[in-house]
Amino acid sequence: MKRLKGVLILFLAGSILGAAGCSENNLQQKEAKASETAHIKAVKKKVEKPVWVRIIDPETKKEIKSIIPKDYGFGTDDDKYKAAIAEWAREMARGTNETPGYDKRMILDKLKADGQVIKGSPQTILEEQELIEKVLQASVKGGDVEVPLYVSDSGYSRDEASQLNEVVVASFTTYFNNGVTGRTTNIALSAQAINNTIIGKDDPFSFNTTVGPSDANHGYQKAPEALNGKLVEGIGGGICQTSSTLYNAIDQLAVSYIEKHHHSLHVGYVPKGRDATVSYGGKDFRFKNTTGVPLLLKAYMGNGSLTVEVRTSRAYQTLIKKAL
Repeated sequence: MKRLKGVLILFLAGSILGAAGCSENNLQQKEAKASETAHIKAVKKKVEKPVWVRIIDPETKKEIKSIIPKDYGFGTDDDKYKAAIAEWAREMARGTNETPGYDKRMILDKLKADGQVIKGSPQTILEEQELIEKVLQASVKGGDVEVPLYVSDSGYSRDEASQLNEVVVASFTTYFNNGVTGRTTNIALSAQAINNTIIGKDDPFSFNTTVGPSDANHGYQKAPEALNGKLVEGIGGGICQTSSTLYNAIDQLAVSYIEKHHHSLHVGYVPKGRDATVSYGGKDFRFKNTTGVPLLLKAYMGNGSLTVEVRTSRAYQTLIKKAL
């Protein structure tokens, strides 16, 4: 009997030890499997390719910028990411202090005395919002995004250019003291710069772009000019008489103003509130030709007078929209 009890005790002890060993093995297997799974995930994470978005120049087809969206907050801070894209788009469109942007103002064509055209250059606009939306879409899976550029040529046909000189549809004259040599020179140079400019249908006109820098390198001289409510000596003083004379002529027609500023003090050559001050690199006089027809600017210097005429083809005379 004692012998039987001893056998039973040995059997039970072996069973318990066997069960414990089995449980321990299962635990080790689970731990090994979990470790293996974690290792596989870590390896996959390492070899997983990041999502790239490349910004492509539409003309050269070259990459101008590439980003990994996640590095800038995509998926974790979308507001931050959108703000970063908007800043890039703005810089690409408008440029920075170091690099020019894609946006280019139209340089209008000019009409020569023989009726031939001196070509300018078209307007180029980078649509910032469209670029932002395209980059956001590409940020999910990656890909290339071409910069959305829109190029606009002048709104007239070459065969009608020589006819735009036929009839005067608006004009205005201002007067000055031609004994003030510097100011007279500056008025003459700026008037010559806008003379014979063709403004096609829906074209934007910029005085500063058309005239260019009014500095000594371009022949401009010292003359009195209005600055912060005072008359001071400055290179290019007097060009505002040209811009103001133009304003009073073009204002008789149905144009849309883009930018227009008044002087800080009253000027005597136009009625109060009828001036348009300009400063190259600063304030500009800009409008869009919404008259429905192409126009031609003419500027004439007399003995102490400046006249700006707006002309068009005889065929368009009855179609032109006048200011109300």
